[in-house]
Amino acid sequence: MAEADKRPSPDALLEEARRETRGRLKIFLGAAPGVGKTYEMLVSAKAKREDGVDVVIGVVETHGRVETQALVRGFEVIPRRRIDYKGRMIEEMDLEAILARHPKLVLVDELAHTNAPESRHPKRYLDVEELLAAGIDVDTTVNIQHVESLNDVVAQITRIRVRETVPDSIIDRADDIEVVDITPDDLIQRLKDGKVYVRETAGRALTHYFSPGNLTALRELALRGTAQRVDAQLLTHMQANAIAGPWAAGERVLVCISEHPSASGLVRYAKRLADRLHAPWAALAVETARTAQLSEIERDRLADTLRLAERLGGEAFTLPGGQKIAEDILTHARAQNVTQIVIGKSSRSRWFELLHGSVVHDLVRLSGGISVHVIAGDAVEADPIPSKTVRTRPSARRIDWIPYGIALLAVVAAFGVVTFIEPLVGIESLDLVFLTAIVGVAVRFGLWPSLFAVVAGSLIYNFFFLPPIHTFTIASPTNVAALVLFTVVAVLVSNLAAQVRLQAVTAKTRARITEELYVFSRKLAGVSTLDEVLWATAYQLASQLDMQVVLLLPDPDGKVAVRAGYPPEDTLEPADIAAARWSFETNRPAGRGADNLPGARRLFMPLRTGRGAVGVVGLDTERPGPLLTPEQRRLFDALSDQAAVAIERVNLVEDVESAMRATEADRLRQALLTSISHDLRTPLAAIIGSAGTLRDFADDLSEEDRADLLATILAESERLNRFIANLLDMTRLESGAITPNRAAHDLAEIVGSALQRAGRVLAGHHVTVDLADDLPMVDLDPVLFEQVLFNLLDNAAKYAPEGTTVGIEAARSVSGGVSLRVIDEGEGIPPEELERVFDKFHRVQKGDSVRAGTGLGLAVCRGFVEAMGGTIVPGNRVDRPGAVFTVTLPAAGPRAEHAA
Repeated sequence: MAEADKRPSPDALLEEARRETRGRLKIFLGAAPGVGKTYEMLVSAKAKREDGVDVVIGVVETHGRVETQALVRGFEVIPRRRIDYKGRMIEEMDLEAILARHPKLVLVDELAHTNAPESRHPKRYLDVEELLAAGIDVDTTVNIQHVESLNDVVAQITRIRVRETVPDSIIDRADDIEVVDITPDDLIQRLKDGKVYVRETAGRALTHYFSPGNLTALRELALRGTAQRVDAQLLTHMQANAIAGPWAAGERVLVCISEHPSASGLVRYAKRLADRLHAPWAALAVETARTAQLSEIERDRLADTLRLAERLGGEAFTLPGGQKIAEDILTHARAQNVTQIVIGKSSRSRWFELLHGSVVHDLVRLSGGISVHVIAGDAVEADPIPSKTVRTRPSARRIDWIPYGIALLAVVAAFGVVTFIEPLVGIESLDLVFLTAIVGVAVRFGLWPSLFAVVAGSLIYNFFFLPPIHTFTIASPTNVAALVLFTVVAVLVSNLAAQVRLQAVTAKTRARITEELYVFSRKLAGVSTLDEVLWATAYQLASQLDMQVVLLLPDPDGKVAVRAGYPPEDTLEPADIAAARWSFETNRPAGRGADNLPGARRLFMPLRTGRGAVGVVGLDTERPGPLLTPEQRRLFDALSDQAAVAIERVNLVEDVESAMRATEADRLRQALLTSISHDLRTPLAAIIGSAGTLRDFADDLSEEDRADLLATILAESERLNRFIANLLDMTRLESGAITPNRAAHDLAEIVGSALQRAGRVLAGHHVTVDLADDLPMVDLDPVLFEQVLFNLLDNAAKYAPEGTTVGIEAARSVSGGVSLRVIDEGEGIPPEELERVFDKFHRVQKGDSVRAGTGLGLAVCRGFVEAMGGTIVPGNRVDRPGAVFTVTLPAAGPRAEHAA
């Protein structure tokens, strides 16, 4: 192995460096609740504390278990932070206190826990990440059912879906994972003894979740997940320390493939071997100079074999190689900690192996601790031709005579130089001039023009410079040897130069294609809408394949329809529509040049992802016959795979947004039902009660009592009217039906009208009005702004105790408009509620003495103010308790004042 291959992996070294700057994360992983994760974490922490490690408890849930509570004693416990949420106190881990204390190790139980809304992070694992970033070691616990990638698997096993999950990346970044496990019988006995849940809950758990079959399956998931993590840690350690390997701690299978028909059979054999070993596997193809000389059928077969490996669940690698293919394979295998290599038995002749060597023999001889499976050709299923459903047209191959003409001119030029310098240097050095010309032709035009130059140069050298001259006869044996040696050296040098040129051209072509694919991937990563993805895909396919492209996606009814095209295309013939629909439904090509529905004008290829087809691409060109060359087919596969992933990404984002909208709509619907069932029924109950009393006991009531009852009916009717008006206003705002009738108005008039309307609401409060004398006319809708003021005054009256002052102040704003403030003397708005006071149906927590409301008044205020081009900002008073709502409105222009 070369010295460069013995160097540590840069990626592994970077990972090691990253870990050194962070705290260490140890996860105690359990298969199910009650296996003793918290207990084991405390036992481990106790041993570390006795060794002098500074250990504190951030949060540990004992669940009333006596043995766990006994272990907690003696540890320093960081007091939890108490959060008042919807009238009840919730205790959460105090992240800031732990960061300020900065211990060496902190214990954090229940990694998947969801924090209270007022916490710094919504999830506890985010708290843990911040602790690790601060250099604090963390020991934590989690059950296997909380791992994100296994959530669906666990739900299928237990019929119970866990809502709180932890991303797999957290598990992957763990420095240590300790599986805490007990047998199903022992865990079931702990449940029966009441050591996990109370006896009533334990009975239900035994019936549904903690069955022996479920527990056995969960134990296997936990053990397998940990084994995969340990295997990844081992590979990282080997790469960081440049350990050659393999270390057979876990099996890994690598199958070596070529263009041979039996390659697909080798892939299937490797898949079966990996399944038997429960091991990951990969397919490897080594590219050499000979790869560029393969026929189109052989190239297609090699590409199809790599795609077959990916479809069967393996990884596919293409490795640039040199003269020693076996060493290249083993270098890759040792880097990946491969323990089993599968390769086909050589079908080369004995003479070929003597001249060029045998990859199989070299692999077996140099493999060391890696097992090599040599499979005979008749032992695996062979594909005689590539498995295709689309016929490709052969690449245009015609003889270009220009390089041969230039080669002849180069030799003639060399002859001219030789004729000029022969008297100076003698005949012995003339062949070097011809050799230089031949090498130049080989580097520029390749092997066959250089061989033509060799023949021409040899003939000219013999005819003009070897005696007897001007004949092809050679008199001296020395000259014969010189000519033969010149020809042999020229052939070898031209062949070597041609190989170097071929490798350079191949590398340049691959770099160009890679660059185009990279640019395309960057373009797809930068777009956010489906139309942008489709347009970028259509343009890229059309420009790189030089074809007309249409993209079809399924509509809500499941029928494919044209969504994009380049050049733009929006209609297809019935035959094309049928082929596109068939291609999408069967996930196979159809149309022109395909085995299915070949009468269509276009060739339709499905855009595939792991979840199936997401769309269809239609290709068309004016050229007769099959559309794609093998190179174009391979390029199309690369482009379409990226496009399909991008389309699926956008679809998933839309699905998530739709789910969020549905969730929000459901939340609003529930809030509306709650509001109607409680807040609207309250005034109705007062109205019905007062009216019933007047009807049934009118003769027994005094005049004062009847007046009080009528006042109650009137007040509650007005309150009910305000609730309904706010609901209707919010509906109009969300539907976009409100168009403000803006004009220049005097703010004082509108303030006076709003105060008069709110007289009954503000009856128990002192009201002060302070309007600056230099206020300009304001550009607003008087009806809407009066409603804004009324809602703000109503809100102030709700939250400010009776007898306090509600004030209205107005002055010129910095921008030249008007800034109006509504001030009360209540408790103010909690800082965490400032961003939410304008949310629909949201109400700040309040006592029972505060009048109920729908939670729509402030939302309507913001909607009306923004519709009139203004802003509204909530805040709190600085000098004393109380809330402040600041409304800023634009001043009226000359045209608006003239209209007024």
